[in-house]
Amino acid sequence: MNIAEIRAAVDAGKSVHWANEGYRVHRDGLGQYLITFVRNGSTIGLTDRSGRRLNGAEADFFISEPRQDAAAKQGRDAHVATWDSRSDAGPG
Repeated sequence: MNIAEIRAAVDAGKSVHWANEGYRVHRDGLGQYLITFVRNGSTIGLTDRSGRRLNGAEADFFISEPRQDAAAKQGRDAHVATWDSRSDAGPG
């Protein structure tokens, strides 16, 4: 992805990453595009100071698509947890 594509995807609310899903590309309150390592909050600008060169190879940026099977599993787990945690559950 090039700079324009990355910025457009971020602005469209897509989940943009660099290298792996641990590095998230986002826009802060000042309008700066940043790359943040989610686990520790370490952050660098998307580009160098000139704004014309990415801090990473174009090929390393990607949009992650939510996986439907993971969402379905979360829904099942939430349902089971809700059912199991009912206080009136018991022999009936």
